[in-house]
Amino acid sequence: MIPTAPDALVRLDTHPTHCSAVVATVTGSEAHRAVAALEADGWHVVAESTLVLVRIDREEPYWAAKTAQVLTADSITVDISPRLQDAMAEEWTWAAYPMPWCTRDEIREVSDQAQQIHDALRHGHLRIHAHAHDGHTTVAVGTYTDGTSVHLHGEDHLRVVSLAYDGTEGEEEAIQEFRRLYGDSIRTGPAPLTHTEREAEQAREALPAPSTTTAPPEHVPVYLAGPADHEAVLGKFLTDNAAWTEHRRPGEDTYAAHESLVLGVELRHRPDAGPRDEIWTFAAYESPVGDRIWHATATAGTPEGIITVLLGAVADEHGWSTTVWAASTIAPDRKAVLPLADYSWIKATTEAGSVWTSPEGACRILHDRHSTWSAAGGENPQHPSWTVQFSQSTPPEIIQQLVFELAEGLGPRRHGRPRTPRASAPRPVPAIGPPATGAASPPTRR
Repeated sequence: MIPTAPDALVRLDTHPTHCSAVVATVTGSEAHRAVAALEADGWHVVAESTLVLVRIDREEPYWAAKTAQVLTADSITVDISPRLQDAMAEEWTWAAYPMPWCTRDEIREVSDQAQQIHDALRHGHLRIHAHAHDGHTTVAVGTYTDGTSVHLHGEDHLRVVSLAYDGTEGEEEAIQEFRRLYGDSIRTGPAPLTHTEREAEQAREALPAPSTTTAPPEHVPVYLAGPADHEAVLGKFLTDNAAWTEHRRPGEDTYAAHESLVLGVELRHRPDAGPRDEIWTFAAYESPVGDRIWHATATAGTPEGIITVLLGAVADEHGWSTTVWAASTIAPDRKAVLPLADYSWIKATTEAGSVWTSPEGACRILHDRHSTWSAAGGENPQHPSWTVQFSQSTPPEIIQQLVFELAEGLGPRRHGRPRTPRASAPRPVPAIGPPATGAASPPTRR
């Protein structure tokens, strides 16, 4: 007797907000069989009969096609949307891949090994004892639940096991060797999530329910997004960060200070402020009564994603104030903008300094001849809708965190603005660099 096919249909489609993730919707009286098969293949349940596939190598369409083959072999019907079919058929390469000798299949193999490390961290099978920055990337030491201790090198799709230690004394040996190699740059526990890891965590959250009355907001690159609700953004930051305290009297500006009194944020309340009027200041000081080390400003038109990154950056002092990378003076302008090489931004040298421009020309980052940085964006490049400026001595990590957000971040489109056609660009990919902390209180790897 020929077994009947299970009553289950799996519909695969692109994720509504994540650039490469894939969503599976399962229906039928035997949907549980398809859900079990998807979970076994690395998919994550986000709602009843809804799962997502999220990876740190941006290869979800490729692996979703593999899953479809597995389901089909199990006689489960699979329906793939035209958008996802296009993504599955797309061939793309990593810009400036550090191992150019690798074939496409070998690159996928390296990425999949990095994915396995990421999954072990996420599921608690690998515990990180300490991390550091070696001047180029993040390194860490940890121990698997089976007792194997390892040194890790790299981030996201480039993370590899560089050394392994077995035996009952392997953990102590791994930690001691890590201390010998990285000395004062070591920080206890796991490093903050990278931008890619944070995006993956967000994509695993429950999908928003579709509205029956209004169309979903159109998401565009963050530099084209509408201005933030600045008081709400600062309020959420203070709620999420217990070490920060708000100081404000009715009708006055809001000041937020870290308990160390060496980090501060000011939000000026100007009801009549135009989009290019400065209302934010972020600053770090030598001591509670010392001089200011560096500061940044942002205008009223600045989108929420950018403000959130700046708040998170100034709050994450351990991410920039004491690292070897921060103290290094080797090509600081190049380090800060490393991500842009992988996102088709165009670099030019002008009388003002070095300028990086987004693919469609709507955002510009300037490193001027006085070694100060600024960024500006909006639908009309000649009249930017927002501006962020940094003083001299701003750590390059701070600049790079903003750069990551400008390269990868999304936000709701500005209302009442004419649409600017988007130039075609390669699929967004992560870049090699230190962890970016776009959240107000960056989570850590579990």
